[in-house]
This record gives sequence, C-alpha cells and structure tokens, in this order.
Amino acid sequence: MTKVKDIGEQGLLARLHRFCPSEIIGDDAAVLVTAPEQSLVVTTDVLVDGVHFSNLTTSPEDAGWRAAAANLSDLAAMGASPLGIAVGLGLPADLSVNWVESLYQGMTQCLQKYNTPIVGGDVVRSPVTTVAITAFGQVHPSQIIRRSAAVVGDAIVVTGVHGASHAGLQLLLHPELEQNLNDEEKTALIGAHQRPKPRLDVLPILEKIIPSPMPIAGMDSSDGLADAVIQICRASGVGAVLELRQISLPTAFNHWLTPEQALQYALYGGEDFELVLCLAQESASALVKHLGGGAAIVGTITPGSIILLHDEQKKFPDQVLTLSRGFQHFGD
Repeated sequence: MTKVKDIGEQGLLARLHRFCPSEIIGDDAAVLVTAPEQSLVVTTDVLVDGVHFSNLTTSPEDAGWRAAAANLSDLAAMGASPLGIAVGLGLPADLSVNWVESLYQGMTQCLQKYNTPIVGGDVVRSPVTTVAITAFGQVHPSQIIRRSAAVVGDAIVVTGVHGASHAGLQLLLHPELEQNLNDEEKTALIGAHQRPKPRLDVLPILEKIIPSPMPIAGMDSSDGLADAVIQICRASGVGAVLELRQISLPTAFNHWLTPEQALQYALYGGEDFELVLCLAQESASALVKHLGGGAAIVGTITPGSIILLHDEQKKFPDQVLTLSRGFQHFGD
C-alpha cells in the first residue's frame, strides 16, 4: 500500500491535480470570474478526523462528500451559487495515498452535481487528518440571505425534515438500533448522514417566486434546527415561537423513537444541512408549496428575545430553546 511519505508532497499534488481543471490550477492562486453586478461570497469549513468523521462511520469517499457538502450548504445559506473550492489537507505521513484519492473522489461526486470545480489548495504534514475547505460563490447584492434580516411577523420556513442525519449516525455507531427499521428506512437515515445534500436547489425557486429586493433571513441547520433559529433571532434582535407539530420528521421516527427522542434529534442533532429561512407569510407559503418534500412553516418571528417551542396538543410543556443542549466543540 502506497503511503503519502512514499511519494512526497509533489507526488501527491500531481495525483490530486487530476481532480482539478487544468486551466485554473498551476499558479500561486486561482483566478475566478464572477458575473457582472455579483458579490463574491467566501466561506471556510474545517473537518477533523475523530471529530467530524471516523473510519467507524465514514468511508473516505463519504468524508469527501460531507466536506464538500458542508461548504456548499454555507453558500446556499447566503443565497450564493458556487464558483469553486480550495482544499487544504493536513495528513499523517503514514496515511494511504488511496485514502486521499478516495477523499477527492467523494468531493468530486458531490461537486459535480453543482458544476463546482476544485480550484487549488495545499498539503502539509499533520499528526491528525484534517480537511479544510474554502468555498467561493457569487450572489446579486439584492438576493443575499443574512441572519440579521428577520422581522416581527415573518414566517419561519424549513426546507426539509430534521433529525435524519443524527439518526443515521446513531445507527452506524449502534447497529443494534436498526431492529425496528426496514431496509429502506435504514438506508435513508444512513444516507442522510453520509451523503447530505446542500440545498442549492432552493435558490432558483427563491429567485423565481420572491419579489426582489424582499429581505430574507436565514442560515443552514448544520448545527441543529434550534441553533439555526436561535442564531437568526440573536442576529436580528427578535424572538420566535416554533410549533412542535409543524416540524417535519423522518417517517421512520414514528415507530422507532419516543416522542422525546425524536424532538431531541430534530432540534439538536445537527448536520441535516437544510435551510432555515424567515420571510413574509405569503411568500413563505408559496415557497413551501413549491418545495414539498418536508418543507414547512414551523413558526413565527415575535417581539422580544425568547425563542419558545410550543405544543398545541399539550403533550409537551412550552420550553425555551437554548444553545447549551446542542453539540459544543469545546464543551466537556
């Protein structure tokens, strides 16, 4: 098995150049052309072995897909269409070259769906495998989605179901949990974790049905639905009420998880990469109708600063949502 140390930095770069367009790479930096009257959008995401992926749950191809999808999702959350990504790798010298090439194959499989090239990057030696991606996108200034644009009375829209990715991770870590699931349900949940889909498909629909320049607030739900709503409300200086029965869950949850578990997965599980958008009620209804597939209006922006989860069926008491229950990188 060929290792990174056997071929060195230049040998590895020569192999990885095959995943990049030859007319863009080769200089000290890539040159990307944006359309007239477009703003450049830049985002960076870092994935670390043992934190964001591991051999127990993620093949190198899936790790590559997830790394690319996370960055494309950040662009979608800003309303931006992707132009390209640059990849920084920190690799142990004893790592298999085949693992690295498989990582790039996974990234390419995801990126090809959105006509997005790998336009460069860097490779260094590291004791821990680390993948750092910088993604570039473009958006017309009137169509930028910002967290700070929510106003009282806006509807809160989610573009799909929540909790599926966390459920898929639990199945990979604890195979004994699958006994109450059929093969189709198991495959769907694991796929949601290993091959999430960034919601770039939402952008042309927004452009088509939302009057411009109507402000839209939003972000993606990579850190959980509760986190997304809280972050938007904090940035906008508003509160919110979420209606529990409106939150879309995978159908498998109905006979697999308790209601308490399903709610925890949906609110705090994370890595679903759906969009959480705040916009006028009429436009929100039109968007949900166009999207289908679990898209729903899940709440309303309110005055004040409290984010409240309400269950009109009274099965759960009203609860204030906080960031403390989600994943914390530097928590205990």
